[in-house]
Amino acid sequence: MAKIELSRRRFLTGSAVTAAGLSLTGCFDAAGDRTSAVRSVLETANSLTYRVQRMLLGTDSLAKEFSATEIRQGARPNGTIDPQDADYLKLAANGFADWRLQVTGLVETPLSLSLAELQAMPSRTQITRHDCVEGWSCIAKWTGVPLAFVLDRARVRSGARFAVFSCMDSYGGGFTAPVKYYESIDLVDARHAQTILAYGCNDEALPVANGAPLRVRIERQLGYKMAKYIAGIELTDSLDRFGGGRGGYWEDNGYDWFAGI
Repeated sequence: MAKIELSRRRFLTGSAVTAAGLSLTGCFDAAGDRTSAVRSVLETANSLTYRVQRMLLGTDSLAKEFSATEIRQGARPNGTIDPQDADYLKLAANGFADWRLQVTGLVETPLSLSLAELQAMPSRTQITRHDCVEGWSCIAKWTGVPLAFVLDRARVRSGARFAVFSCMDSYGGGFTAPVKYYESIDLVDARHAQTILAYGCNDEALPVANGAPLRVRIERQLGYKMAKYIAGIELTDSLDRFGGGRGGYWEDNGYDWFAGI
């Protein structure tokens, strides 16, 4: 019998896709009801998944990095690729010269940083694979400032547990009013060496389709965690008051909060 090999990354990716698929099938309506038994089971599973994946991933292990020869195409975009929000269009029309990243919440020193100021900070370049919950992957080179450096500048308070990213693109429509995309990670991932605020992709300025002027790269998580079109980062001790209280746009619609791979 042929030997079956399954890497940790492929196992966790497959598990996350399966969980997401469950949310998008007949269980979706029940999962969206925060009082339902299905939702309760999923929340228990999410908590277990978080603990198990943290144990497997550790705190300092790195996602695999690749050589430039393994970049086969431009970075395939996911999610929104051309925001039509009025605030975003106004900033884009001026080359994002007036855009600023706001770092607020449980910090001693709130920050308001221009793109030029971020680009002047210490940078990191990494060639990594983006794994989408839809099942595809893409290798690309990303350049940006380590999020940990920005957090150190802001002097995060001891009570903070999460970093919440607010974005300039909206989701929804039809029966629901559009809402701004948002995401969150814990401070373990926020301070990971490969978690960067990326302003460059494949040796060029970050394209609009990939999240200009700034997106986060969290290389040990699935693609929907990597918020694009970032306007602010808020440090907080709880996710309850953001969106639907689940920690992100897709999480409010049934996805796992912790999407580690």
